[in-house]
Amino acid sequence: MDEPLLQWLRLREAADARARATALTRRIARVVAARRPLHILDLGTGAGSNVRYLALRLPRPQHWRVVDRSGVLLADLRARTANLDIEVETRKMDLASLDASLFEGRHLVTASALLDLVSESWLRSLARHCRAAGAAALFTITYNGRSSCVPSEPEDDWVRQLLNRHQKRDKGLGGPAEGPDAPATAERCFTDEGYRVERAPSDWQLGPDDSAIQRILIDGWAEAASEVEPDRAVAIHDWRERRVAHVNERRSHIVVGHDDLAAWLP
Repeated sequence: MDEPLLQWLRLREAADARARATALTRRIARVVAARRPLHILDLGTGAGSNVRYLALRLPRPQHWRVVDRSGVLLADLRARTANLDIEVETRKMDLASLDASLFEGRHLVTASALLDLVSESWLRSLARHCRAAGAAALFTITYNGRSSCVPSEPEDDWVRQLLNRHQKRDKGLGGPAEGPDAPATAERCFTDEGYRVERAPSDWQLGPDDSAIQRILIDGWAEAASEVEPDRAVAIHDWRERRVAHVNERRSHIVVGHDDLAAWLP
């Protein structure tokens, strides 16, 4: 399980980096500019792509506390951040519930591709913990329920709707996941805690050179759609075959909608 996930995280890192709302990263860098050293918490850190991206764009020196349930991913992170001249503290733990001790002394709390997996109650807990610590927040690449494919197929919107229903299933993080509603819910939770919040699009723009990631996306969408409507599995399979053919013929372009969110205390 961990090795395929590691390969997926490595594959998507470049797409994530291209998609990020750089203006929000700069905004948060200004907010935390006076913090020396800067203490950062990265939740669901995976293989550390968020660390590698932000370490080059935030004030130094930096101390990172990174949290993930996979020892394999944390080991990969340690190996691939060794040359960044930052301090990294790893914690192997499940994030089903948030421990206040994770947030103590943190100036910035961040995560990438996480918030659409969690529940509203988890997001409210996250905002409360950030407020108690007085920390700013930056959350990136949160799926917002929108996607488009060129060339189009008649079933594209239907499959996307099934995927969005699947995204709302319980992922083990506090209850049914917010899925496509996560950006708006997170904004509301942080606003309720007195934060100023800005959101900006961070859409994946995938072209013919991104064929590997496109194939994995299409397979994942088809699998999720079939789980929601198993009686329509044949139609979904036919849709998948046509979408993959577009990828193989190097004419497929896919946009996947994401939002980035920055939050800071006035």
